[in-house]
Amino acid sequence: MTAQRETVQVDHDLFRAVYDSPASLPGRHRWTTPESDVRRLEKLLGMPARSIGAPLWVSGDEPDCPKCRRRVTWYDIVSSALSGLHDKAMIATVILGERKYVNTEIPDAIAGVRCSDCHTAIDGLRSFKCHNWAYAFEELEAIRERMAGGLAPT
Repeated sequence: MTAQRETVQVDHDLFRAVYDSPASLPGRHRWTTPESDVRRLEKLLGMPARSIGAPLWVSGDEPDCPKCRRRVTWYDIVSSALSGLHDKAMIATVILGERKYVNTEIPDAIAGVRCSDCHTAIDGLRSFKCHNWAYAFEELEAIRERMAGGLAPT
């Protein structure tokens, strides 16, 4: 492990062997993003409804916002990341794409995440991932085109 944050692409077999199990997620708690937040996430990213069909896992020291007690999900992570860190197409590619990425540092808290409801800073999130093994990869480009306002088939 390196002390410096670095994200590297890994092959499919290594990713599955190490990261397929929710037990591999760091932190005291592990939970999935509820269906309602997955649908909110699709709207936020401008994706067609029901594009995301895989579980969106989160792990950390505490699963709920310390102020409003809302369960912290991928929606909070992505909405925070869209304020200057990442763009929508990149996030959609990470969620739906064939390539798998891992961070190589000991998992400090994920920086910059805020509750989407009350905007309180969320400390103690350790990891987030999606198990998207069954996604139809050939449709990813059409989804990205529709997100960009194109006329891809429905």
